[in-house]
Amino acid sequence: MYPSYCLEVNGDYACFTRPEMKVERVSYDIMTPSAARAVFECILWKPAIRWVIEKIEVLRPIRWISVRRNEIGCVIPNRNIETAIRAGRGRLGIFIEDERQQRAGLFLRDVAYRIHAHFEMTDKKGESDHPMKFSEMFVRRAKNGQCINQPYLGCREFAADFHLIEDTAKAETVIDETRPLGWMLYDIDFSNLDVPKPMFFNAKLIKGALSVPHPESQEVKR
Repeated sequence: MYPSYCLEVNGDYACFTRPEMKVERVSYDIMTPSAARAVFECILWKPAIRWVIEKIEVLRPIRWISVRRNEIGCVIPNRNIETAIRAGRGRLGIFIEDERQQRAGLFLRDVAYRIHAHFEMTDKKGESDHPMKFSEMFVRRAKNGQCINQPYLGCREFAADFHLIEDTAKAETVIDETRPLGWMLYDIDFSNLDVPKPMFFNAKLIKGALSVPHPESQEVKR
């Protein structure tokens, strides 16, 4: 068994996008396991480990905000990239004014979560890779506020502040709310790179806490 770690994250806005919404950005009610995993990976990521989320606790009431923002309505075509690679030159830019689109989004505001997770060793570990080494690295980085990339809450423009919780008994209390959240995106399975598969689980908020099953559990559907 690997030790469990606890991070508290908060931010002004968050958007954990529902994949069934094709055009408008609509967030899940709370943070998803994949978004929580990304926060831990921003602090420490190595091929030798993988982060497994255990529980997500909601510390502030669930509030919403509707925002209309500008987005780009296209991507650079693959053929343009291939041509530029072969020729050594080419036009790869996008003129924003021609491709600008306004889209509405239903986001969360004034959010705070407490995330519990542990890491597991992968088959890419080397002879010198030991759980204690990675444990000390993570604790040291989390205590000092160090990160590889700035952690974010679903979308990269929604930056998150974080700090390590070492004594959960003295931590902030969670909201007193219990209700079903329905099928929620768990993560993306990249075991087959040609055909990545989304993973879902039936989420339920119980007294402000979401218990997250292990990725190999039968509760997680692919």
